[in-house]
Amino acid sequence: MMNTIPRSEYPRPDFMRESYLNLNGEWEFEFDFGVSGVARKMYEPQAEFTQKITVPFCPESKLSGIEYKDFMRSVWYRRTVNLTKGSSRTLLHFEAVDYQATVWVNGKKFKPHVGGYTGFVLDITDAVVDGENRIVVNAVDLMIPGVQPRGKQSEEYYSHGCDYTRTTGIWQTVWIEQVAETYIKAVKVRTADLGGVINVDLALAGDIADTQVQLTAFYGGREVGSAVADASCNTVNVTLAVDEVHLWEVGKPELYDLEYALVKGGETVDFAKGYFGLRTVSLHDGAMCINNKKVFQRLVLDQGFYPDGVYTAPTDEDLKRDIELSMAVGFNGARLHQKVFEQRFLYHADHLGYIVWGEFPNWGSDHTKIESLPPFMQQWLEEIDRDYSHPALIGWCPYNETWDRDGARQNDAVLSSIYYVTKAADSTRPCIDTSGNYHVITDVYDIHEYEQDAAKLKEWMAHPTEEEHGVHDPQKHRQTYGGQPYFVSEYGGTWWAPGMENGWGYGAMPKSEDEAVDRICDLTKVLMDCPYCCAVCYTQLTNIEQEQNGVYYYDRSKKFTDANYKRIYDTFTARAAIEE
Repeated sequence: MMNTIPRSEYPRPDFMRESYLNLNGEWEFEFDFGVSGVARKMYEPQAEFTQKITVPFCPESKLSGIEYKDFMRSVWYRRTVNLTKGSSRTLLHFEAVDYQATVWVNGKKFKPHVGGYTGFVLDITDAVVDGENRIVVNAVDLMIPGVQPRGKQSEEYYSHGCDYTRTTGIWQTVWIEQVAETYIKAVKVRTADLGGVINVDLALAGDIADTQVQLTAFYGGREVGSAVADASCNTVNVTLAVDEVHLWEVGKPELYDLEYALVKGGETVDFAKGYFGLRTVSLHDGAMCINNKKVFQRLVLDQGFYPDGVYTAPTDEDLKRDIELSMAVGFNGARLHQKVFEQRFLYHADHLGYIVWGEFPNWGSDHTKIESLPPFMQQWLEEIDRDYSHPALIGWCPYNETWDRDGARQNDAVLSSIYYVTKAADSTRPCIDTSGNYHVITDVYDIHEYEQDAAKLKEWMAHPTEEEHGVHDPQKHRQTYGGQPYFVSEYGGTWWAPGMENGWGYGAMPKSEDEAVDRICDLTKVLMDCPYCCAVCYTQLTNIEQEQNGVYYYDRSKKFTDANYKRIYDTFTARAAIEE
């Protein structure tokens, strides 16, 4: 029988259990414009729901079946699911709900989760009954200026400028797992050294008396290493060495399989499978290195929007295809921009050898006020914790373009605090405090430069440290270049969309396709020839609504002829990725 559940694949591929229940598909749905649903007891069985929605697609999207584009301050979801209570724990997972989510199971209320970009899990065991169980979700999305990080979701009725269609409510997979009383909650894998040693941190739940963690690594189906550790507390660190060393590299994604077993009293009570890559990231001699080799990063800005799904890819294959489309044009990675991407995207990046920078959608959070820090920091740390183990992820960037707001300057303590917290949470990757401006403390110095005249760009880039030229520091009164690896993290944005004059891109629209490609190639050549530049990021992978500066159209169809795509590919790949 054909699988009719949308996005039915396992949503957490680096730590997979064999049995799970995907709750995507049809749910009951109701608007709550007055945010009065709690007072009206919408969580009780007699509450009236008048519409249907297809989860995991947001109600703004066509794929949801709702396609309502106006503001929704509050929305409600309901469905029933058959469960067996038994002796196991029942875990209800939400991969992402925007923005504040409160869940009731059979009328029992659980602690709300705040944050629209990271997931949460609820232990609903005590609320579960044998047979039919009622799950109700309330998502409140007030879009409070200065408080709620929104990313590129438009704060106005219409999409405009760099802001696009909003996302409200559930927009990633909802699923259930049933586990033993003692189980593995989470894992983090990091490369200890390039000789084949990894460290694994495991968080355990339940009674850990007489419990061991057993790890087994495989390469090509062959067992290549194992390790055992006693669980003396609810966090366990295990060191594992493999017999065969195969390094994960850009475009050459060697990966190992990893099995996790939790053994209690001689019996395996929890078992899961994952994978890892052996690789290190370091900074040396003005460059970023992977496995101690300098890597030139040819990145593209990827904002992760879809015409029919908005924030949610229609299928898992669409996530993979975006990476393949990027690589086909000569990019070897991406800035995952102003959005926390699905875990499945990182899975495909790991398996394709495609490097990425992790960002947070900071727009909407007021970086001029220290009060913005606690909610931002909580959500940022959830992202770091979730994505820590992915070898494709090579750096963190919590903020983007921290412009002045209503005459108030950024609070430097906000940026420095996030930088230090990031380094404490993950010492294995570099951190850019804020992409573009205004840097306070950063491991990599980046700029955004949308000059469309290649000759002017070349003149500016010829003087990287002279204040009178210094394209690296267009805000030289606010930040100082300290000799870090140098990254032009946004450039280009060339507008080419014949017949779509109501859109926009950077600079005037070229008069022909060839002229557009000339401009893309000429700007890129300047940066490829710049000896002190270790990374570039072209804006952007696809058109998005009114922004018409993608390398592809919004529907991922080709914008240029094959011959012109070859010109772009040849320009980007003229400078070798690996510079030993």
